[in-house]
Amino acid sequence: MVPMKRLLIAGFGDIARRAAPVLGNAFELRILARKNGLDLDRPESLAALEPVDAVLHCAPPPASGSADTRTANLLAALEGRRILPTRIVYISTSGVYGDCGGALVDESRAVNPQTARAARRVDAEARLALWCSAHGAALTVLRAPGIYAVDRLPLAGLRAGMPALRDADDVYTNHIHADDLAAICVRALEEGAPAGIYNASDDSRLKMGEWLDMVADQAGLPRPQRIARSEAGGRIPADLLSFMGESRRLDNTRLKRTLGARLRYPTVREGLAHEHAAGVDQPA
Repeated sequence: MVPMKRLLIAGFGDIARRAAPVLGNAFELRILARKNGLDLDRPESLAALEPVDAVLHCAPPPASGSADTRTANLLAALEGRRILPTRIVYISTSGVYGDCGGALVDESRAVNPQTARAARRVDAEARLALWCSAHGAALTVLRAPGIYAVDRLPLAGLRAGMPALRDADDVYTNHIHADDLAAICVRALEEGAPAGIYNASDDSRLKMGEWLDMVADQAGLPRPQRIARSEAGGRIPADLLSFMGESRRLDNTRLKRTLGARLRYPTVREGLAHEHAAGVDQPA
């Protein structure tokens, strides 16, 4: 009997937990998480990592700095092992493109990070590309936009009466259901799956205000008041307002045609309908 390949999952958050049951049918799973005594912020703790055949890298960069030291520590820990991974899948962010003025964006567009958090993602992508090139490993980068699920919706802000930008000031936003992103990770880790960079987004084409209206409607909440951007300071949280400074429409053609991903929820309409049935209209 041929032994199962070993997969290291770095960062065991929501997406990893959704993907793990399916991945467990194809791999022996090794989990890199603080609860297991393995911490990407403490390189010395990574000495206990076993050699693995593939890596699913879901861990976010640190909250500050210009570099993703967590990815650097992970790659250093993999170096020099008897067995090196031949495939790495990394969940990045579509924020690496920066503001595109609402343009349709495919993977050929140059990165242009405009926030520190996006710059750290660009740093991670570059480190992974260099390491994989040096070691002959296949690298898949999944540039994911806003991830949503029943427990990842902006219900608290809607209940608190947080406004949205008026249409003239609004930005295009992109989304992917958490279950679909997990399934994309599974597909990317399959033997023979084409490596490369993919916009891991659904087919939706809508502005942020439309998204918030749809969430409010599904949850039975009032739609947010629309305000001018000049009025937003102090009324919309700074971290959310920073997302409202970037507008782009992601082209997911390559995800579907080249990687062969099949979306269970092609647009947020189907995804929100599912989450509504799962109970998003219940009080917080």
